[in-house]
Amino acid sequence: MEAWRLALGWSRPQAVREVAAVYRADGLRPPGLTPARLCRYEHGQEDPGDEHRLMISRAYGARPDQLGLDTRCLWCSACASPQLLHYRQPQREEKFTGRRDSMTTASGLPAIRESVQWAVLDAPHGSPDLVALAEAAVEHYALNYSKHPPAVLFDEVRETRALLSTAVADAEPAVARNLRRQVGWLSALLGNLCWHLDDGAGARTHLTLASTFGQSTEEPALTAWASGALSMVAIARQDWQHAREHADYGLQHAPAGLRRAQLLGWALLPTLAALRQSAEADNVIEESDAIMASGVEMPGRFGYDRAEHRLHVAEAYLTLERCDQAADVANQSIAAAPPQTPGWVAATLVLALVEARHAPQQAADRALGVLDLIPPPRLRATARHRLARLGRLLDSSTAPPAAELAERLRTLPAPIRPDGTAA
Repeated sequence: MEAWRLALGWSRPQAVREVAAVYRADGLRPPGLTPARLCRYEHGQEDPGDEHRLMISRAYGARPDQLGLDTRCLWCSACASPQLLHYRQPQREEKFTGRRDSMTTASGLPAIRESVQWAVLDAPHGSPDLVALAEAAVEHYALNYSKHPPAVLFDEVRETRALLSTAVADAEPAVARNLRRQVGWLSALLGNLCWHLDDGAGARTHLTLASTFGQSTEEPALTAWASGALSMVAIARQDWQHAREHADYGLQHAPAGLRRAQLLGWALLPTLAALRQSAEADNVIEESDAIMASGVEMPGRFGYDRAEHRLHVAEAYLTLERCDQAADVANQSIAAAPPQTPGWVAATLVLALVEARHAPQQAADRALGVLDLIPPPRLRATARHRLARLGRLLDSSTAPPAAELAERLRTLPAPIRPDGTAA
């Protein structure tokens, strides 16, 4: 397999891209194939499995036997075409569950804001219908948060919030209160978007407003979530006192269950880990794991699921220098996250950070795989910080992939141009 790839003149990252293109051509989501895994396939350290054997063969323009890859009747020698994979066209083969992918096209996103604009024109002094539409808009932005480049989504959320603000002043008290609640949630989104655009000061501003509106409108979930996000911002500044205060305040307001697990894993756990309070960190992991064991998950930016929870636990273990535990939990997060989503990227880079000390080539290959798959505008600031940290850890490595990673990071374009416009 390696000889065939070299004959094509492909690097491993390029080969991964070619395999992903075959999946997309069949209407399938690309697999979690990385240059590091491809390397293990080539050297017989890992079994590709029949599906990867088939798709790699198609990408390389070769029969499986020519690559030394025997398959179990997935390739028809008579027609030289693969049989359908078991999950192709799942909407036709699986029982309908009622879930559909949301519209996230370039036209679909502005259309939400335009509907809010029309509703404000129809009821400039606010109305229950405008409140309902504002709630729907917040839900749309939250559920599709990870599907848009942060700079694009920021503009849409900001304009929607501005439209609602014009209707709050003259609305009836009950309507005004409900509109302010939705303005609070939109402010929370803006704060998180600022964070992912590397604007810490902007994040603090919007998140503080969100927390204020959560208190004044008696929306404890909003107060808790905004406090957790403020704790995250304080952690980045290594302001441990405020990080702990925000985490504790959020926990005071967090509803029981999933919201509490979110505040424990997202805000309190990283603070305790950074302060090397291992015993308290273990207690937090135990409590939050018990809550997550119920199997309840909530989608979207304001939600919480197993993949995100395991990511925070893995990072805590990494901070506490428990590398074996960090690697195991990071792999759990990768397995639970949809491939190529921001959560998958974060978990993959955490695993690379774990590997950097004992397997630098594998760590560099893993990071290169992320850069091959994720366009620069979609790389959040958090991912960029992890990549920069990995680059520093691999700075002294002589492995060729480490040098390639250093060059890729040096030339990685910023999401925001020097003049402040989105790249």
